[in-house]
This record gives sequence, C-alpha cells and structure tokens, in this order.
Amino acid sequence: MSGQVILLLVAGLALLVVGAEVLVRGAARLASAAGISSLVIGLTVVAYGTSAPEMSVSLLATLGDQPDIAIGNVVGSNIFNVLLILGVSAVVAPLTVSRQLVRLDVPVMIGVSLLAWLMAANGVIGRGEGMLLVAGSVGYTLMLLRVGRTEPAAADSAPAGGRATFISIALVAIGLALLVLGSRLLVTSATAIARDFGISELVIGLTIVAAGTSLPELATSILATIRGERDIAVGNVVGSNIFNILAILGVSAVVGDGIPISEAAQRFDLPIMTAVAVACLPIFFTGWTIARWEGAVFLMYYAAYSIYLALHASDHALLDEFGVAVLLFVLPITVLALVVSVYRSRQTSRPNSGSADP
Repeated sequence: MSGQVILLLVAGLALLVVGAEVLVRGAARLASAAGISSLVIGLTVVAYGTSAPEMSVSLLATLGDQPDIAIGNVVGSNIFNVLLILGVSAVVAPLTVSRQLVRLDVPVMIGVSLLAWLMAANGVIGRGEGMLLVAGSVGYTLMLLRVGRTEPAAADSAPAGGRATFISIALVAIGLALLVLGSRLLVTSATAIARDFGISELVIGLTIVAAGTSLPELATSILATIRGERDIAVGNVVGSNIFNILAILGVSAVVGDGIPISEAAQRFDLPIMTAVAVACLPIFFTGWTIARWEGAVFLMYYAAYSIYLALHASDHALLDEFGVAVLLFVLPITVLALVVSVYRSRQTSRPNSGSADP
C-alpha cells in the first residue's frame, strides 16, 4: 500500500466531514427560507445531492462495461444506508420519525425495492424498464415538492429573501461538491486496495464502492443528528434509497441499453435490499422513533451481511455454518425487537410528543 493511497484516504475523509457540515447548514437554512419542511429538503435536495457519487460511479461503470459494479453500487448503498447509517445515527441520538415517512416515503422505498427485484428476475433491467424508473423518480420528486409546499411553515421560519436564499443554495452547492470530491478520492483509493487483494467486481461494488459512495449520506446524517436536524438525517437515508433505485438504476439502464443482473445479485443481494427496506416499516411505526437499541440491531445486521459477503467472496468453508447461525440468532432477535417495539408503542396513549407531524 503506497503513501499516495493513504494520502487519498485521509484527504477524502477530511473533505467528507467539511462538506457534510456545510451541506447540513445550507439545507436547514434553505428549508427555512423557502418555507419547505426540513423533511422534504432531506428527501430531495440533501438525498439527491448526497447520491451524486452513486450516480457518477454507476454511470461510469455502465459505460465501462462493468454492470456488476453498477448494480452492486446501488444495492449495496441502499443496504448500507439503512443498516449502517440509520443504525449509527440512532445510536448517536434516538431519531424521531415523521408520520409522512411511515405513511408515504417508507412504503415508496419498499415498493421501488420490490419493483427493482422483480424487474431483475429475468436477468436484465432493460431500457424500457429504466425509462419507467426515471419517470417514477420525476413523479415522486414533484409529489414531494407539492407536499412540502402544503405543510404549514415552522414557527421560527425566516422570511424568504433573495440574499438568504442565495447563501443557502451556495452552501448546499459547496457542501455537495466537497462530498462528491471526498467520496471519489475514497472510492478510488479503496477500490485500488481491494483489487490488489483480488476481490471480485460484484463484491467491490456491494461493499467498498457502495460504502464509499454512501459516505456523504453517512457524514450528513450523523452531522444532522448531532445538530438536531433529525428530519434531514432520516429523510436523507430514505430519499437516497428511493433516488438510487428510480434515478440511478433507471438512468444507467437507459444509457447502457439495459443492465445485466448476475444470478448472485438476483438470488441474494436484491432480496436482502428489499428485506432491509421492509424492516424499516415496523421499527419506524412502533413508537414513532428509532431508539438506540434499534439502531444497534441495524448495525448487527450490517455486520452479519458484511461477514457473509466476505465468506462468500472467499468461498470459505464456514459459509454454510454462518448461514445457520444467522437463522438461529439473528431472526429470533428480530422477532424479539419487533415484540418489544409493539409493547412500547401500546404503553403510550398517543404517539411520541417529539414526532414531527401533527
């Protein structure tokens, strides 16, 4: 490992931290100045902006005839976003969940995840299917902007002024630019290291590239949580996952005249992505918060998923035993977590007073 690679890693991390701070500040100000809720800003401006690295990586991979990296980047990023980013954010501070997320955005995330899995069942997501996904992205964005405009403005919202709006947009643009540059440096260096160890392109896409391109979401959500902008923290993850499937996968399929889907992705990774999306709904719904222990459960899931990928990539003899261990321990923990969540929610006569929407 050369000193230049280490330098790229450090520089990329520094740019991500600075970019996330600038982006969260700009997004919060933009929401206030424009009279749009922080949740909608998180679901659109922040989510789509922090997904810019995924878009560039998947397009370049598609044009470079590397479909495994293109699809692995999207699928791996969505799994990373929910299990690791929401998990870490909830461990930092319990996350209040807006009713809009439970009633609209999480069901949309589940629906588009299932749709992508079904589209891939024949081994390819064709150009026509890609166009359908892109149209869905446009429709969903327009709907969100309409919902955001119909919500009552916050009591402390500042009047929309030309100077304030310009500064907010400038901060968002600068933050996004720093995030994209930082993630590119990290992905480039990490991918070079992985290839030196002979790791397959699908595993690189599902792990290193996916995690690298999701670092803007990670940095942004953690900073938003620390700063108390929890609608941005959660909306960023859910919005990014929807955008990754509808826009990134859709555009890649259109540009590449279809994306071939490997059998491994069809049988394992796409179902896992869909299951992770489904797992959000009961946890979000019960109690209207993501508690610290629920975040810890998400982190445990991501650790198990990463270990499975590592064992599968190396064709390790312990792969089957690990699968049995997951069934014997992870699934019971999931059931127990849901039972506890339902019990907690029934002990309260009304939704948590910290919920974002009336």
